This record gives sequence, C-alpha cells and structure tokens, in this order.
Amino acid sequence: MSAKWEKKGTNDGELTFEIGTDLIKSGLDRAFKKNKKSISVPGFRKGKVPRQIFNEMYGEEALYEDALNILLPEAYSNAVKEAKIDPVDQPKIGVESMEKGKPWVIKATVSVKPDVKLGKYKGLSVPKESTRVYKKDVDAELEKRRQNQAELVLKEGKAAAKGDTVVIDFNGTVDGKPFDGGKADNYSLELGSNSFIPGFEDQLVGHKAGDDVDVKVTFPKDYQAKDLQGKDAIFKTKIHEVKEKQLPKLDDDFAKDVDEDVDSLDELTDKIKKELKDKKEQAARDAVEDAAISEAVDNSEVKAIPQAMLDEDIQRQMDQYLAGMQQQGINQQMYFQLTGTKPDDLKKQFADGAEKRVKTNLVLEAIVKAEDIKPSEDDVKAEVANLAKQYGMKEDAVKSALTDDMLKHDIGIKKAIDLIVDSSKEAKSTSSKSESTSKKSTTSKASAKKTSEKKSTTKKSTSKKSTDKK
Repeated sequence: MSAKWEKKGTNDGELTFEIGTDLIKSGLDRAFKKNKKSISVPGFRKGKVPRQIFNEMYGEEALYEDALNILLPEAYSNAVKEAKIDPVDQPKIGVESMEKGKPWVIKATVSVKPDVKLGKYKGLSVPKESTRVYKKDVDAELEKRRQNQAELVLKEGKAAAKGDTVVIDFNGTVDGKPFDGGKADNYSLELGSNSFIPGFEDQLVGHKAGDDVDVKVTFPKDYQAKDLQGKDAIFKTKIHEVKEKQLPKLDDDFAKDVDEDVDSLDELTDKIKKELKDKKEQAARDAVEDAAISEAVDNSEVKAIPQAMLDEDIQRQMDQYLAGMQQQGINQQMYFQLTGTKPDDLKKQFADGAEKRVKTNLVLEAIVKAEDIKPSEDDVKAEVANLAKQYGMKEDAVKSALTDDMLKHDIGIKKAIDLIVDSSKEAKSTSSKSESTSKKSTTSKASAKKTSEKKSTTKKSTSKKSTDKK
C-alpha cells in the first residue's frame, strides 16, 4: 500500500492511500456473497445466481460501495500505521478514483494529535511539603472520635441550642398551599447541621419540647425544585423532643471503645499520631508529584489542541463519574433528578480542566517517546496482577477489558511520571507558598495515568444541594 500524509493545518491534514487490486477482488467477492441472497434474476432462485450472470446484468460496479465499506476499516488502519500519524477523531472519507482494474484511491481528512515541544522535565525544583503532626491535629482527631461516640439524652424543660437534636413534625406551605416534600412527622434534625434550607434550623434554637413554631423561610434561587425557587414558605412546626449530646470522658475506657486494638488513651493517641503522620507523608508525596508534573507540563509547548480531544476527555470524565454514582446505587437519571442538574451542567464542570488534562497526557506521552520508554512483557504481567488485585477482578478479566497496547501506554505514563518525580529536588519554602503551588496544580497522578474509563472513577461532587433540604 502506498500512503501519503500531507499536513494542511496545525493538526489537520489529508491522508491519501490506495486499495490494491487483489484486495478489491477479495472485497467484491465478499460483497457479492453478502448480497446474493437478496438478488432476484429471472430463471434463478434467490441466492443461486452465478457471479458472471450478475455482472452481465448489473455490472460489477454495483458491488463497489459494499466492497469499499468492507475493505475501508482495515485499509485506513494500515494507511495510518504506514504514514505514522495518530488520529484523534473519525476521518472524513472521500473517493478519489474507483476505476475498474486499477487500485482505488481514497483520501481521508484527518485530525491528529498536536506536536509537543518538551521543556525541562528533569531536575525540577518543587516545594518541600511539611509532614509534621501537631498536638492540635491529634486533639482534633480525638475530639472527632469523641463526637462520634456521643449519646443523645433528653433535655427536660430546656431550650434547644445549636448542636442539639430536635424531633419535630412540620408542614410547609407556599401561598397557603402544601407542596411535595414539605411535610414530615417525628423527624430528627440536628440544629446547625445545615441539612434544611437556610434559616429553618436557626428559628428552632431557643424553643422547648411542646412548642409550636411558625418557621418562615425563603427557598434559594437555585433550589432543586424549580417551582419553589425563590418562594417564601411557612413551616408549621411542632417540637416533640429536644436532645443534647452527652460526650464520653477521654479516658482508657473511651480508647478501648473506639479502637479494640488499644488498651489505653495513650496508646490511642500514639496510634492516631502515626496515622496522621502517614497521611501527611502520603499527601506530601502526592503534592510533590503534582507540582513536578505540573511544572513539566507548564515548561512544555503544545499548540492548539483539537476539539475532538477535549470532547473525548470531557465525555470520559462524565462517564467515569456517573459510573461511580452507579456503584453507589444512583443511576444517571436519579443523579440529575436529585441534584437538580442537567448533563450540560456536568459537562461544563469537567470542561474546566479538560485542556490541562489533555495537555498533561500529551506531554507525558512525549516524554515516553523522548526517553524511549518501552514496557516489557514482565511489566505488563505485573500491571495486570496489580489491577486485578486493586479492583477485585480475575487477571483474565483484566486482560479481556484492556489490550496490551493500553496497558503498555499506561505503564509508560507511570514510568514517565516516576522519572519526573525521582529526578526532582525539593526546595524549602513557606507553607503558604507550598499550599499555593499545590492548589495551582490541576494534575494528579490518577488523572495523568487515565487512558481507559475502566481504570478509574472520578469522585467529584457537582452540587452542594442535598436531598434532605426541604
């Protein structure tokens, strides 16, 4: 096959290639076999007409379109390999010539990955992250666990305060009319939890069990139920009980209650300190990695990124996110209903970081090529075993879901990341500067390695709206 690539724009061009006469003959035979059962010729039963008779009556050219459709996928794929280009979208196919007895000439308009001009990516200076655990951090974690162990006890004759839980009946109306979801009996509500619309919980503070309270609120303008957005409402509320948290003492008994592996408060404190240290060290490693990758990407130059690449990235992010919701028992329709959002809202959210994510992958792929990183078969076997363990799958299932090319691509990306990070140098910096650098980075190890939607799930909230808000 003779394939010729001619660049016409920044990322566009024309791929001209031929389909040889031997392949054309094979394609025509397959096209005839495909269609002969539906061909009607006087004197012959359907499916029994000889090829020569068909050619005489209809002409061999009647099979050209079907033959081309049969041959084109493989012919195009081979032409792409021969021309050594990397298409990012479906080509626009045009026929240059289909003369009988001669090779067919096909021209495809193709968008390809943009060229990457690498900048400095080794020996980068990145902020040094603190891994120190302070006493206040340990105390805060102890208090968190203490709060989780709290018991609710009745406050006899006392007014409700923030942090207390009230058991209430409520019946809401807008313009004197009830609305869906505006009524409940014996509902337990923690005051200060912000689980109801703004202002509702505050108006119950200071009231006692037995009180009747008219709670007056205004629904937010972005409330999930559109017919209630911005509307004034009155909730006739009956307080049945007021309960307060009774916190356990911070002693050895408490320690043993919250962690069966310790025998004293001192042991629990030491264990928490170690856990926090491990988390900070991991966070520091992640921050260094993010900063190094982000700097390598910023140092590189990528001209215009094809829209097809951005669209593909956004769609993959959406699919991964919704797949994560599905794993939690929330299907796509339910998700959009509960959050009061639409697919376009989710698309806009992921569109914000699409250019950075795509550029990151392009730069990492360029580093793989520049460093001639070639994963071995042993690397592939290890990756398959790792993924099988990570996702609780059998290795054969992983192999069937991901091709060797996909696995080698991901392994190469990981090796490129390791090269960038291992060669980087940590520089001392103020914590504020370090935090700023960390926040500036929009690249993460997970996002940099993504090439298959089956390999990761983005867990990112798209809405602060709660289904508990009334």
